[in-house]
Amino acid sequence: MTVTTHLATQADTFALGNRTVRRLGYGAMQLAGPGVFGPPRDREAATAVLREAVALGINHIDTSDFYGPYVTNQIIREALHPYPDDLVIVTKVGARRPEDGSWVPAMSREELTGAVHNNLRHLELDTLDVVNLRVMGDAHGPSEGSIAEPLAVLAELKEQGLIRALGVSNVTPAQFAEAQSITEIVCVQNMYNLAHREDDAFIDDLARQGVAYVPFFPLGGVSPLQSGALSGVALTLGATPMQVALAWLLQRSPNILLIPGTSSPEHLRENVAAADITLPDAALGELDGIGKHRE
Repeated sequence: MTVTTHLATQADTFALGNRTVRRLGYGAMQLAGPGVFGPPRDREAATAVLREAVALGINHIDTSDFYGPYVTNQIIREALHPYPDDLVIVTKVGARRPEDGSWVPAMSREELTGAVHNNLRHLELDTLDVVNLRVMGDAHGPSEGSIAEPLAVLAELKEQGLIRALGVSNVTPAQFAEAQSITEIVCVQNMYNLAHREDDAFIDDLARQGVAYVPFFPLGGVSPLQSGALSGVALTLGATPMQVALAWLLQRSPNILLIPGTSSPEHLRENVAAADITLPDAALGELDGIGKHRE
């Protein structure tokens, strides 16, 4: 398969609040140092990847001030400010990174308000396009519990004009419904990929409501997706396994938005090319079996 260098053939888009984005975006997490902590080894290379992403037609960048902390947002500002008119930057709050590099919940009014203002300052924006409330959950994923109090804080900041739209991350369907009772929710960001299909019904429900679903770890996360079926389909199509995994997500549901991250321009171009892959029915059947075999 020939790797394309633009998104001209990726015609399908989706609404994210009152903005429209291409369904294949870019996740900035890998621009920080090892463990998403500290500065990158090559800051100039990090800015180059961001500029390449925009040049390829990507207009949805996912980030957070707790990546680094602060590092990715500062690099985004350095690389892209003043921002293209169609660029949508989505950030998240709800955690902080102490000096030991751990991930600690930060859900108090003071912490959330401070995080929103930090994101605004480091990105050099007057208003944040979308802010996701990241719920820490447990080691296995989302855990039930009310998120009304922290979400109400963000809803107030939205009313003040500091945020245009709100989303939620690492949540259960019940928490999403609770969030909807407080304010409009434009996206859900949860773990989902070929091998982790717990949100299948959730995605379908969100699609019916016109709410975007943004899978994190679309390529498996710490342990990259590995499957004989995935490799076989990729070989047949002349693509890489990771391209096929991304193409499957794009075909899974029209409300899925992708934010694969990379610090490599070459991998970025390979990810973008996944938008040009159409998986035939036989391939979809083989790939669907990957998640079923894990049940």
